[in-house]
Amino acid sequence: MRVYKDLWWFFKQEKKAYLIGILVLIVVSLLVLVPPYVIGRVVDHINDATLTMDVLWGWIGLLVGVGVLTYVLRYVWRIMIFGASIRLARTLRNQLYQHFTAMSSRFYQRYRTGDLMAHGTNDVRAVQMTAGQGVLTIVDAITMGGFVVLTMAIVINWKLTLITLAPMPLMAILTSYYGGLLHKRFRAAQGSFSELNDNVQGVISGVRVTKAFGQEQAETEQFRLKSLDVVDKNIKVARIDALFSPTISLIVGICYFLAVAFGARYVISGEMTIGELTSFTVYLSLLIWPMLALGMFFNTVERGRASYDRIQQLLAEKRDIQDDEGLGDEAVHGPIQVAIPTFSYPGSPSIALHNMNVTIPEGQTLGIVGKTGSGKTTLLRLLQREYNVTDGSIKVGEQSIGLIKMNRLREMYGMVPQDHFLFSASIADNVAFAVPEATMDEIIHACKLSGIHRDIVTFKEGYDTLVGERGVTLSGGQKQRISIARALIIDPKVLILDDSLSAVDAATEEYILGQLKEHRKGQTNIITAHRLSAIHHAENIIVLSDGEIIEQGNHQELMSSGGWYSTMYNQQQLESLVEKGGANREA
Repeated sequence: MRVYKDLWWFFKQEKKAYLIGILVLIVVSLLVLVPPYVIGRVVDHINDATLTMDVLWGWIGLLVGVGVLTYVLRYVWRIMIFGASIRLARTLRNQLYQHFTAMSSRFYQRYRTGDLMAHGTNDVRAVQMTAGQGVLTIVDAITMGGFVVLTMAIVINWKLTLITLAPMPLMAILTSYYGGLLHKRFRAAQGSFSELNDNVQGVISGVRVTKAFGQEQAETEQFRLKSLDVVDKNIKVARIDALFSPTISLIVGICYFLAVAFGARYVISGEMTIGELTSFTVYLSLLIWPMLALGMFFNTVERGRASYDRIQQLLAEKRDIQDDEGLGDEAVHGPIQVAIPTFSYPGSPSIALHNMNVTIPEGQTLGIVGKTGSGKTTLLRLLQREYNVTDGSIKVGEQSIGLIKMNRLREMYGMVPQDHFLFSASIADNVAFAVPEATMDEIIHACKLSGIHRDIVTFKEGYDTLVGERGVTLSGGQKQRISIARALIIDPKVLILDDSLSAVDAATEEYILGQLKEHRKGQTNIITAHRLSAIHHAENIIVLSDGEIIEQGNHQELMSSGGWYSTMYNQQQLESLVEKGGANREA
């Protein structure tokens, strides 16, 4: 029952719907008492030879009226109670979605995508059942069961009622025991389903890699084993679930035996009429549903409690990055100043950045180069405050980014990450993702700047071409250029290209850089790259190694210093010449 205490906030919010639904349920329970009473009276009329057509039609009319009214009222309570439970599911899904979108990168390092999806589907559905079917079963069990028992005791025979209901405490003990087992097993089953969900999501997302390495059979076998585990755990749940109905049926059968055995003696002794015994047995049949409902209630509630605990555990996760109270909402501008003595990722003992001191004046381009793992992407994440700087500071103008509202900080940047994620939508929709109201001319202009327009117009559907999930229908270079167009269309104060030209050829790279230089004059750009030709035009270039700046200056200064930059630049130029020579010989 603890789950209802936890959901009390929602019941207060939907009190009107639940109050109307429960009141209507009570009225329906009272109306259900009428037919058994009518049957008993008709049987007594027959036994006493006093039944006439007028009497019979009177009772039939009453039954028809009760039936029609019951039909209408059952429609009303379903709309009220089940409608409210559906709104609860919507509320929980919205809470989870808002929570997911507000969480930082660290959160997604701890939780798998498939697990999060399972919380938003199976767990929410189980809680919805608790707030809908669970409320129905407990109210119906209490009201109908209570009214039936009172009617049997007061109207017919209280002694026979006590004898007949003597086995009921045993049912309460057994269903409570089953409920505890069900809670543990259902929680384990939900966890197993989350693992299966995560496995499927990962395999589908990486299906091209799976096929490239010929691992279809291995992945199929892994899915089979996880699926078997889900089935095994759900069968364990079903075994407990299956005990409810037989237990209740057995106890109901005992109750029937006691009712007929002792009721017959009371009829023979003259304490009851045959009609009263008939009504009593019909009322007893009405107790079957409340008993079954009680078993269903324990089943539903234990499932809901396990799922709501999982949801609450997820929602209790605190955001690592959030705005402090009282921050202003004004736009930010000015040079970006980085002064970080050391930075380590949370939970990691190794130092990702140290002695990081660099200033990016407004309107200039900063190039960041270095070997893989040197700290380039880490620096970009800190600039966007994906992680908090605990030692040192990052400022925009004179303002620390920790004192700038997140929405203002994020709108300052136009980010093109290494992982060029595209949504399963049209090319136009992907480009206009951050500016849904963008016109077609603005979309085309951004695509021309990124060098993808010429490719798009060759597609049969043009800008209406669906790119497929994660851009599966496009080449790596096309995805990169669409991602660049998506960043350019918002005309950001700071454009960040995180190794975003690696999949395009030299001519396309030169074209894009030329367009950026021409159309982003006076605006700040930050470009990381492995191919040094992508950043040689930058006013300032920093070379990172093991999280530290080992060289800094413009292209000419770094070339004349004879360090890592000049060595790598000359090597890449030589490789480019060799490739061109090979291509010419093949031609």
